[in-house]
Amino acid sequence: MSAYNQNSNHFVRLYKASHYSIQGLKSTFKYEQAFRLEVYILIILVPLAIYLGNTPLEYCLLIGSWVFVMIVELLNSAVEAAIDRIGMEQHELSGRAKDIGSAAVMVSIFLVVGVWAAVLTS
Repeated sequence: MSAYNQNSNHFVRLYKASHYSIQGLKSTFKYEQAFRLEVYILIILVPLAIYLGNTPLEYCLLIGSWVFVMIVELLNSAVEAAIDRIGMEQHELSGRAKDIGSAAVMVSIFLVVGVWAAVLTS
């Protein structure tokens, strides 16, 4: 196989992966209320971060910390969807997995509060 064909295959894979990722974002936005709220909060926080931050690093910290919450929410939603796919009956491990995912989102929000406090008081 020529180098051109190999590179072409990489672009096809990248295109397909990007398509699946965008599908995942759309699906999460459509079905997960918490993710929609986080997108709306991001829309508010980006201009606020640009206004309050003084350096590019501060902008990245302020905005990036909230984007991290959204990443954790995406992973939490994926875990919940997989568990719900298995079955809707109550099971201790399913409940524990969902609670752990929720806790991860909460901890990431605590991180945002800490980052914003540190940046704004420095």
